[in-house]
Amino acid sequence: MRKLPERFLEFTKAFPQIAAAYENLAGECHNAGSLNKRDRALVRLGIAIGSGMEGSVHSQVRKALDEGLQPDEIRHAFLLALTAIGFPRMMAAMTWADDILKE
Repeated sequence: MRKLPERFLEFTKAFPQIAAAYENLAGECHNAGSLNKRDRALVRLGIAIGSGMEGSVHSQVRKALDEGLQPDEIRHAFLLALTAIGFPRMMAAMTWADDILKE
């Protein structure tokens, strides 16, 4: 497991019940369907890329690595986003991914 961002740790310390409820909700969402862990990681990664939110991309890249996806597989997901979100947004998201992949 990779080191969690300090801000997230501060939030969970300040609001433990909300953090626990959030984690429970995430678990329920994961178990609600038939996708395997790998596919769920790729779906979440695609959503993060499309959202254009740096923190979400960081988080989902970390989680994808934790699920065993390789950096080249993760980068492939970013390339697939090119025609859906455009070159500049894809490049921004890929830059955020590299923040994690180059650690």
